[in-house]
Amino acid sequence: MIKKLIVTVIASSIALGSYAQHSDGSTKSLVNAEKEFAEMVSKKGINAAFNAYAASDAISFMPNPVNTKAYYASHPDTKGLSWTPVYARVSKSGDWGFTTGPFEFDGDKKMYGQYLSLWKAGANGKWTLALDINSEHNKPLNKVTTEFKEPTSFYKPKFINEKQILAGREIILTTEKTLGATLKSYSIAAFSGFLNDDVRTIFPGREPIIGKANVMGFYNSMVSKIALKTTKADKALAGDLAYTYGIATIDYKADLRESFNYVYVYERQPDHNWNIILQIYTPAER
Repeated sequence: MIKKLIVTVIASSIALGSYAQHSDGSTKSLVNAEKEFAEMVSKKGINAAFNAYAASDAISFMPNPVNTKAYYASHPDTKGLSWTPVYARVSKSGDWGFTTGPFEFDGDKKMYGQYLSLWKAGANGKWTLALDINSEHNKPLNKVTTEFKEPTSFYKPKFINEKQILAGREIILTTEKTLGATLKSYSIAAFSGFLNDDVRTIFPGREPIIGKANVMGFYNSMVSKIALKTTKADKALAGDLAYTYGIATIDYKADLRESFNYVYVYERQPDHNWNIILQIYTPAER
């Protein structure tokens, strides 16, 4: 129970209610929202905080995806969780972004790890938690560098309908389908064509692996094959950032197979291709 509590609590969120931070289209406003959420957890506990900040359709990985509000409505309360955003991005359209960083849980047993939170700006202009996922590792040893990247400009389509939004999501699903097919044909080497140079990979038992060369080195040293089954994709209105989540089945070189829930964050490149800028995995339960 405690492990599941951690795996989710770390989450990061923000959203509805009088507590939520207004979005002004900046990464700074998102980071401030994250910090306000963490402060509320430390003062009032996770149940009150998630009830105030999570969207009605937000999902948390426990470790499999569940509705966040429903989960915390009956979840044991705690204040023994702290976390810090160290990397954050917001779309040029200001409608969604993400934060990630280390967490620490001070309970019967000290636990550490990394979280990823995806946020959306609601109709009321406030940041709202859309998705959170977490991955555990041992007590961190590496120095953390903070990087909050502001959008280079602002762009939001004045007129966009549901059909266009669905078409945009389909582009991301097609991209990941292509990645999956390439992984099947060329194994781990296929990732090389889909990872950004500054990609971050968060994998259970490891601190964040940063940089394409380091991530490829990690995959090549441990993994034989990866098969992806995408559950959902979504894309910012500006068409610059997107994410997917689903199940990754990993065959290790040590003749072992494991299943993970994953979230990939994509960024559109100047050549219009979509590259992965962040990956996170957490063990899946069957």
